[in-house]
Amino acid sequence: MSEENLQPVFQIQRVYLKDMSLEQPNSPAIFLEQEAPSIEVALDVGAEPLSEGIFESTVTVTVTAKIKDKVAFLVEGKQAGIFEARNIPAEQLDPLLGIGCPNIVYPYLRSNIADMITRAGFPPIHLAEINFEVFYQQRLAAIAQQQAAEAGATPVEGSATVQ
Repeated sequence: MSEENLQPVFQIQRVYLKDMSLEQPNSPAIFLEQEAPSIEVALDVGAEPLSEGIFESTVTVTVTAKIKDKVAFLVEGKQAGIFEARNIPAEQLDPLLGIGCPNIVYPYLRSNIADMITRAGFPPIHLAEINFEVFYQQRLAAIAQQQAAEAGATPVEGSATVQ
């Protein structure tokens, strides 16, 4: 093989909205409420191989807004990207898929979530920037803790909710 065939390659093939849903179970009555809603945001990141050197990376966000005990709206969006990653050392591939790719995909999802909420008749919610490196490290720690628990060590507690 020539040297140029061994050079690391990382390219965006496509970024797309994979799934989006909106629920407003208490409209139109919820629009008459004067109280500001409480907002809960949950985040998840995923990656899977599609073919040799081609991967899909996904970021999923669920935003739930409640006024008192009533759901004003629930929006869930999944933004995805298809990435080419070839000749990347194995120890660098997982962080690339867990940190680098979500950093590329997430801004599109933020925009789509804000747009969906606005189109639903509510003021936009601008999701905070996410440090995917910290999120990745937390996921690795949670996996290690779960594996230790399964091996008979300590029980696992926690969730992947971002406030």
